[in-house]
Amino acid sequence: MSQVFAENGTVTPVTVIKLEPLSVTQVKTTAKDGYAAVQVGYGVQKESRIKRPQRVAPRSPSGEVGKSQFFRGFKEVRGIGEIEAITAGDTIQVSGISKGRGFQGVVKRHGFHGGRRTHGQKHSEREPGSIGGAGRAGGRVAKGMRMAGRMGGDRVTVKNLKVVSVEGDKLFVSGAVPGRRGTLLEIKAI
Repeated sequence: MSQVFAENGTVTPVTVIKLEPLSVTQVKTTAKDGYAAVQVGYGVQKESRIKRPQRVAPRSPSGEVGKSQFFRGFKEVRGIGEIEAITAGDTIQVSGISKGRGFQGVVKRHGFHGGRRTHGQKHSEREPGSIGGAGRAGGRVAKGMRMAGRMGGDRVTVKNLKVVSVEGDKLFVSGAVPGRRGTLLEIKAI
């Protein structure tokens, strides 16, 4: 993250997103595949790190085969319409995988308050407390019970972000986006 100063002196917190080129690797049609979509390849990878089925030559929408490239990954986009360039002032939504936080307790994972420190309690400050028991749950742990466990690493979408500016291959977006440095993000104009 960074910050951008406006001409009147106000400061806007921004996230700098590096834009990388995409290459169309496959065009799926309703007649042949049962649905319409475009498969794109992104990133550059050494040939030795690519499995043989993924060593494909990119194709243009007209079907022409281009020079062989080795992509880091592929993404399929359905329902693609006209593509427009994103400019300053546009509203976008950004999707990505959030930061993984490992195994966390109920206080951090679900916002539980924990137990009291007094009145005969010793080590129950951050414990979950009762989970239902025999009455309401029927002698088992009910599905969806909020407990300790793995946190983060989920697909998250942040909506209504404003594009502050576009400079070359960098996109300056007001506010925070999901993930860590290097996370692959999907950007859609709203």
